[in-house]
Amino acid sequence: QNQRILEYLKSGKKLTPLEALNKFGCLRLSARIFNLKEQGHAIITENVTRKGKTFAEYSLGDKWVIQYL
Repeated sequence: QNQRILEYLKSGKKLTPLEALNKFGCLRLSARIFNLKEQGHAIITENVTRKGKTFAEYSLGDKWVIQYL
């Protein structure tokens, strides 16, 4: 799952927990994101609210930019 999620993010797309469940059968996206961050991948987490629901949306960022945020 980690590799498939990483490839998806590398394609420039954002990923939510519901999308991860539908696309990859991943019930714990936050755990997969944690693993990828531990491996050194620069993943950005943004809290998004839609239709009264708040959830995380993940995207791949530039390592240099994230270091200085």
